[in-house]
Amino acid sequence: MDATTFTFPTSAFPPLALGFFGLGTGYLIYGPQEFFGFPKRETRVDLSTGVWGIAMPGLCQFVAGTYLFVGLALHLFSAPPLYAAALAFTVYGIHWFAIGFNRARGGDARPNAFMAVPFMFISILGMIVFFHAGDIPVGLLFAGLTAIYLSDMFASFKVPLGERSLGFFHLLTGFWLIYLTFASTLDFSSGFKLWQ
Repeated sequence: MDATTFTFPTSAFPPLALGFFGLGTGYLIYGPQEFFGFPKRETRVDLSTGVWGIAMPGLCQFVAGTYLFVGLALHLFSAPPLYAAALAFTVYGIHWFAIGFNRARGGDARPNAFMAVPFMFISILGMIVFFHAGDIPVGLLFAGLTAIYLSDMFASFKVPLGERSLGFFHLLTGFWLIYLTFASTLDFSSGFKLWQ
């Protein structure tokens, strides 16, 4: 009896825009609060930002990362750097579930400083992979993520200017993510060349 083999067609449409948009939205929700102090943190605001943290950067990135891992396993996608994107989207998504839940429930932010260490290394790994692949826009994204996690170490322990630094890099990287959302969507769907 011969084994049946299934072959799926290669896809030119990885779900990158979903992950970019989710994380960008999260950063543009958290960034103004950290940088400008608006809206002022209190229980109702923390509940709202916590829910947004779970729903947008958490869920969007987790779905994008899982989709990429499955697509790579089934050979739907073939670009090797997508492995690093799958890893980053998946773990960043899961970490946003924790960040959002802790914010919504009024958890202590100090453990975020220790979380930021391995996530800074994932960000550095992403910089290496994407700059090596010649994908400067995504390499720059990972440079922004590295700055965010470095700032988060200081912000978590309430070091002066730590939270403002975190807010600054959240805003800067958030706007870059929205650009990457536009660029990837228009490049994949309409043949634009905004990304490369």
